[in-house]
Amino acid sequence: MQWLTVDENGSDQRLDNYLMRQLKGVPKTHIYRIIRSGEVRINKGRASADTRVQVGDVLRLPPVRVSERAADKAQAMVEGASKHVPAKNFAVLFEDAHLLAIDKPAGVAVHGGSGVSFGVIEQLRMARPQAPFLELVHRLDRETSGILLVAKKRSALKHLQAQFRDRETGKTYLALALGQWPSNKKVLDKPLHKYLLDTDGAKVKGTGEGERRVKVVSKDDPDGMPSLTLVKVNSTTAQGAPQPYSLLEVTIKTGRTHQIRVHLASEGMPIVGDDKYGDFERNKTLARATGAHSLKRMFLHAWRLQCDHPATGQRMEFHAALPPELATFLHAVLPAARVDTPVPVVVTPSYSSNPGAPSPNISAHEPH
Repeated sequence: MQWLTVDENGSDQRLDNYLMRQLKGVPKTHIYRIIRSGEVRINKGRASADTRVQVGDVLRLPPVRVSERAADKAQAMVEGASKHVPAKNFAVLFEDAHLLAIDKPAGVAVHGGSGVSFGVIEQLRMARPQAPFLELVHRLDRETSGILLVAKKRSALKHLQAQFRDRETGKTYLALALGQWPSNKKVLDKPLHKYLLDTDGAKVKGTGEGERRVKVVSKDDPDGMPSLTLVKVNSTTAQGAPQPYSLLEVTIKTGRTHQIRVHLASEGMPIVGDDKYGDFERNKTLARATGAHSLKRMFLHAWRLQCDHPATGQRMEFHAALPPELATFLHAVLPAARVDTPVPVVVTPSYSSNPGAPSPNISAHEPH
């Protein structure tokens, strides 16, 4: 017999899913068979596959044998991943025993898939092999830089994802748009519809393959998803400028795919450098430019994020300064722009798992 005690990272999982993670290499059919037969007991009682295990539950399991073939396959996958996924630590804005806030660079996917073999989360796991749990709380587009949250415990993941789902977080981005954004245009309430394109640019129907695209649709469109974006003008070029720009502080109240990019483009003022919804000719001109007037990426940065700490409930506010390439370009084309980042403060030792680390770029507030 085997005995397993459920820890925090296994809490509230279905029994079948929990066992699949614990019994690597054991066929799913066998796991379901030992559950149905009553050979798996939770706290000495029988349980079904959909029973939720909790912290402290003691599971009794019958003897199970992992086939050598399955074990060899699992080992080969681990070794293969280590060869093809380079370990990487990203700039840390904040870290404690529950969550990790990093400053993601542009050009890096948050996870593997859709033609990308690995992303931030896979690289973090390789760089931290002793970490028992690392999962993305939310996502950022590949070409977007800035704040990304990673949960270090399953309880933290659930708590933080619930905040995102219930719109209890505050996510503000810095976006540089082409054009003179009117200061009275503060709310973009436009449904969005996601679809796929094939390699020739034609819309794909009835398939899960293709490149993702998003468009604004009418409010009565059955495929439209409600999407709300709030826009605050930070600064704009002077009237009559040959190439007007607007630096916008954009807060999203819904987390739709490409939401900011599509909403701004729908107003005729796309994000500078956007290769999907932007001004392609202008993008090429900027990419070919030299010095401070050169820009080879999209000007969209996850600048500020507010959430409640998953364990203490304390309100937290993270900030990620503009990357050098964006700050340099912004100063060249819009010198009046001011992007203030609060001075980092030291969190209390009880709050941080590493009190001796450099001060994180975070403001911590008491709950309201």
